[in-house]
Amino acid sequence: MNVPSQPRPTAGRAEQLHSERVLVLDFGSQFAQLIARRVRDENVYCEIVRHDISAETIVARKPSAIILSGGPSSVYEEGAPRCDPKLFTLGIPILGICYGMQLTAHCLGGTVKPCPAREFGRARLQISNLEKLFAGFPTEIDVWMSHGDQVHLFPEGFEVIAGTATCPIAAVKHHELPIYGLQFHPEVSHTALGGTLIHNFLYNIAGCEGKWHLSNFAQQTIEHFREVIGKDRVICGLSGGVDSSVTAALLYKAIGPQLTCILIDNGLLRKDEQSAVITEFTDHFKADLRVVDASERFLSSLAGVRDPQEKRRRIGRDFIECFKAEAVKINGAKYLAQGTLYPDVIESGAAPDGPAATIKLHHNVGGLPEQLGFDLVEPLRDLFKDEVRRLGIELGLPEHLVWRHPFPGPGLAVRCLGEVTKAKLDVLREADEIVINEIKNADLYRSTSQAFVVLMESQSVGVMGDARTYENAVAVRCVNTDDFMTADWSRLPYDLLARISTRIINEVRGVNRVCYDISSKPPATIEWE
Repeated sequence: MNVPSQPRPTAGRAEQLHSERVLVLDFGSQFAQLIARRVRDENVYCEIVRHDISAETIVARKPSAIILSGGPSSVYEEGAPRCDPKLFTLGIPILGICYGMQLTAHCLGGTVKPCPAREFGRARLQISNLEKLFAGFPTEIDVWMSHGDQVHLFPEGFEVIAGTATCPIAAVKHHELPIYGLQFHPEVSHTALGGTLIHNFLYNIAGCEGKWHLSNFAQQTIEHFREVIGKDRVICGLSGGVDSSVTAALLYKAIGPQLTCILIDNGLLRKDEQSAVITEFTDHFKADLRVVDASERFLSSLAGVRDPQEKRRRIGRDFIECFKAEAVKINGAKYLAQGTLYPDVIESGAAPDGPAATIKLHHNVGGLPEQLGFDLVEPLRDLFKDEVRRLGIELGLPEHLVWRHPFPGPGLAVRCLGEVTKAKLDVLREADEIVINEIKNADLYRSTSQAFVVLMESQSVGVMGDARTYENAVAVRCVNTDDFMTADWSRLPYDLLARISTRIINEVRGVNRVCYDISSKPPATIEWE
């Protein structure tokens, strides 16, 4: 995400809203976001920060506890990520997980060595100390291991409180300092009572009180932006998706008619998308809504383009130009609202004290704040996706809107392989509607994370009405995922797949073959382009 150079009204907001917080130092773990979400599930606000954040900055943030995440490195290797060693002297409760436990031992004078054999998967943990961290546990549980190194010797002052047959030092505590370490991952669902362990650390050791509640967040955020925005106007890009809808709902409660929403119809939306967004908006808000029909412009710009990245570039450019032309018509507009979420901030490397590496750029309306001179308003930048959905319910949005499947920014252009034409888009819209309707009729919409149709470039021979056909093939893609960073294909019932195939071939002119995509992410991505 491109960070605007002008002051942003969200600056320092986390400090104002969250009097109780936990900091997760990220050492490159694939589970860092999951740790933060598990902590928030315990009603404690949690942020992910750089692994090399200074002890002085940590003290200034006044955290209730610190969690050191796992990571792919070996602590004894040159260039391995380190934390400020002073943080172990601050008296703030610390929980080291996997690499975080090994780093704790390494920093305090212990020994970390490679395992005889790397461990990935379930292991049986024997617990020898059932106080505080393991309070209420049985003496044995199944845990999830994922490591190639182990702590062979912890420095003086530590006690081993749990181990496995292959990892004798699987959990430790310091006799005097509030420092704990785990070689396994309590944040994953494969670890029995993992949530209870995190709860015990937060409440039994860190003394947390559980002050993080979305209802409190909503009211505090509304009051914050009402004060910051004052009498000025805010414009918000509205797509009909969950993030932009919740952003609009939150701001409407804060500033009412000072909010103007802009919907750009780029011709790449799903069937009846524009009318559905207008209906949802007018049913729940009385704010100003501007609809820009730019479908001809976008389709003209995409004519002849086959490369996926070039499609995205042209769509992004045209979106900016259309949004800019409409935004400058709104008198008194000072702020631009975006539905940026916390994972976007983390992955873009834009968060204060966030992870250093930029995984990918996120920007809902790429570059607009800098180009138009607006201050940026991001009411959801502290939240994960599941929290945004819960917030939408808190704000009174209907469940069918809050639980809507994600839709890519470039729209159907990235589901139409090769050149994008209106005729191909019409085929996609009809097929997509059939898939979504059938999944809803089977009461599986909420239990799947994303479902859609891809129109392939290849055509195939078929027989329809005793006549030979040579028409399009489509692929149905349906996945299950918690975070969209990894995903597995949905095991839909065969009879449902059969109905979908039959309806598409019978009702969508130009299609004579339906395939089902059974690839997972990774190695595939969810979208095809």
